[in-house]
Amino acid sequence: MQAARSGTGPLSGVRVVELAGIGPGPFATMLLGDLGADVVRVDRPGGPGLGIEPRLDVTGRNKRSVLLDLKSATGRDTVLDLAARADVLVEGYRPGVAERLGVGPGPCLERNPALVYGRMTGWGQDGPLAPRAGHDIGYIALTGALGLTGPADGPPHFPANLLGDYAGGSLYLVVGVLAALHHARTHGTGQVVDAAIVDGTSHLTAMLHGMLAAGAWQDARGSNLLDGGSPFYGVYETSDGGHMAVGALEERFYAEFTRLLELDGETADRSDPAGWDALRAAVADRFRGRTRKEWTAVFADSDACVAPVLSLREAPEHPHLAARGTFVEHAGLTQPAPAPRFSATPGAVRTAPAPPGADTESVARDWGLPPEAFGGGPGRGTAPSPTEPRNPAAYRKAAP
Repeated sequence: MQAARSGTGPLSGVRVVELAGIGPGPFATMLLGDLGADVVRVDRPGGPGLGIEPRLDVTGRNKRSVLLDLKSATGRDTVLDLAARADVLVEGYRPGVAERLGVGPGPCLERNPALVYGRMTGWGQDGPLAPRAGHDIGYIALTGALGLTGPADGPPHFPANLLGDYAGGSLYLVVGVLAALHHARTHGTGQVVDAAIVDGTSHLTAMLHGMLAAGAWQDARGSNLLDGGSPFYGVYETSDGGHMAVGALEERFYAEFTRLLELDGETADRSDPAGWDALRAAVADRFRGRTRKEWTAVFADSDACVAPVLSLREAPEHPHLAARGTFVEHAGLTQPAPAPRFSATPGAVRTAPAPPGADTESVARDWGLPPEAFGGGPGRGTAPSPTEPRNPAAYRKAAP
């Protein structure tokens, strides 16, 4: 696994200012950086932090960092100077915080009418909950997405913070920013992008709402084709405590699945949902008879739609992911490679995560600002040490 040595990326030449935070904002700007944008992260003295060393925070890759106190006039003015030279600015404060700091959409767009001002929050810029704190689990709970997961006879299962923060949040922010950037380059006018996790996550459920209206989806967990209700779309435990994921939906794939699982025709009959409990028990019993490794070998090179459930450490070693270079190693850190892929302008992991305030000199030079705008250069201020982990409890969408 080796990172690409170079790659301009389709966003080469795009300048992005990130007002540092935690969660979906940094992931979104990492994605922009992966695609070639010049991302400058404005860190503030003393934090925030993710609870890990900055050099290990993968979402800090492909960025440069400067250190500014946004509560000072100098810090505010420098952010506005950066905004005047940028194509995109991204912030993830609670509504009203950027305005109180003097770096809200008003003064930024006044300095740069073509600026795309991306706002990342959980609840959105308005509504009764807009000023309240929150986390991924609460956002997806209100959208109905959390209620889709988990067994019918147990509590919902939450998929870390992937569904809300990153799928419903970061990716929708990036889509919005790129759409607004296209508009700005066509018409010369920027705008504000209000990316709320509750909006994006709700948008992800569009197909299910259609199925619900058509009577093809039951509004009850574990009762449907894709939520564990069917025995041929689910996860089964193996003899060694591992698990296999089964997605044999279509008839031809299901036939291959039952053949390799060695189920007789009568047991494998899935035509009557009334018999699905018995079928599920039979499938579970078969999987418990062998290890995950053994079942992986059984289903290898088949169209049975069965895969082993791998851990984060195991995933990079899977032959398919290794062959595609889905994970790369850069600066001693194994991490997901940039995605998606481009034939003419490939993205790349160009730089390791930057410690707070590490790039003052190069940013001042490249963005045409005097070093004094950043307090005199690197090493000034009270940035946390690159080896000093910070409190994970600081992970919240809150005021600086």
